[in-house]
Amino acid sequence: MLKLGPLILRNVLRNRRRSILTLASTAVSLALLALLAAMYQGFFYDAPASPSEARRLICRHRVSLTQSLPASHFAHINAIPGVEQVSAWSWFQGVYKEPKDFFARFAVDPDVIFDIRQDWQMPADQLAAFKHGRTACAIGEKIAKQYDIKIGDSVTIVGDIYPVTLELTCVGIFSHTLNGECLIFHREYLTELLPKNSKTRDSVGTYMILASSADEVPRISKAIDTMFDNSPYPTRTESEKEFGRSFLAFIGNIKMFLMAICAAVTFTILLVSANTVAMAVRERTREMAILRTLGFTPGEILQLVLGESVLISLVGGLLGLALGYILAQGLQAGPGAFMFKSLKWQAASIVLVMAAVIGLVAALVPAMIASRKNVVESLRFTG
Repeated sequence: MLKLGPLILRNVLRNRRRSILTLASTAVSLALLALLAAMYQGFFYDAPASPSEARRLICRHRVSLTQSLPASHFAHINAIPGVEQVSAWSWFQGVYKEPKDFFARFAVDPDVIFDIRQDWQMPADQLAAFKHGRTACAIGEKIAKQYDIKIGDSVTIVGDIYPVTLELTCVGIFSHTLNGECLIFHREYLTELLPKNSKTRDSVGTYMILASSADEVPRISKAIDTMFDNSPYPTRTESEKEFGRSFLAFIGNIKMFLMAICAAVTFTILLVSANTVAMAVRERTREMAILRTLGFTPGEILQLVLGESVLISLVGGLLGLALGYILAQGLQAGPGAFMFKSLKWQAASIVLVMAAVIGLVAALVPAMIASRKNVVESLRFTG
C-alpha cells in the first residue's frame, strides 16, 4: 500500500469539498466519542489524583448518607491497625449569600485534616491559624477566586440541615486537586452552636480515614465494617474513589449509558462514511477500469479505496481528538465539572483505533465491488 501512497493522497485531495465535509463530520462525531471515552476512563479506570488519595477511605452509615454515625465510632476506627489518621467529615449544606452561591462545606477535625488530605497545600502560618481559631475556616483557591474571598474576610453560612448560622473567618486558602475544592471549618464549633438536647450534637456524617499504605485499604475497610456489623449504626467503608463513584448510581447505569451513546455515534459515523465512499467509488468506475488496463491488480484497487477511506478517517480522528481535548478542558471549568475528565492517551488511542476501523469497515464493501468488477463493463459505465 505504501507505493500507492502518492495516488491515495492525490485522490483524497481531488474533490476537496467532499473531503472537507467528510473530515468535518468525522471530526465532530469523533470529538464526541473522545469526550465520552474520557468520561468512561475517568469514572472507572482513572489513576488516583494524588498518592494520598489511594490511601484514603470514607466510612458512612450502611443504610444511607442521610443517616449519621455516632462520634464514639472515632476511637474504635482509630484503634484499628493500619489506620494513621481519622477525621470527621460532616456535610454542612447551608446558604452562603444566595442559594445559587453553592459550594461544598464540611465540618472537620482541624488538627488532622491536612495530614489526611495531603494533596491540599496551605502556608504554615495559615494552617496554624486554622488549627487554633475556633471560628476559623479554610477555603479552596478555586472557591476563593470565584467568590472573591480573601484572608480575613467574614464568611456567614445560614444552616438548613443544621439549624444554626456559622459566623466564620477565612484564615487560609489552600491549593487542591481538580474538583477537590471546598470550605472546611471546626466540627467543635458546630457542636457548640447546636442545642444541648439536639441528637446531632454527638453525631458525624462520615469519617475520612488515612491508611498507612494503599495495600492496607481493603483490609481496613473490611475490619471497620465487621466491627460495626451488629451495632445500631452499621457502616459501609470504601476507598475515596469508590465513594465518589457511588454517586453515579443516582444517574443510573452510567456504564451502559455511555456505551450506548458511543455505539450510536460509531454507527452513525460508519453509515455516513460508507455512503461517501460508495458515491466516490461509483463516480470513478471508468477510472478504475482504466487503471486495471494499465496493469493495476484487483488487490491494488482494493488497497487504493481502503487507503483513501482510512486516511480520511484518521485525519478526522486527529482533528476530533484536538476538538475533544478542547471541549473536555472547557467543560471542566464549568458547572458539573466532576462529570468531565481530561482526555488521556489511553482514551485517545482507543478513538484513533476506532477511526481506523470505521474507515476500513466503511470502505470494505465498495472496495471489494470495485476490485472485482468486470473491466469491459466498467469501461462502458456512463454513471
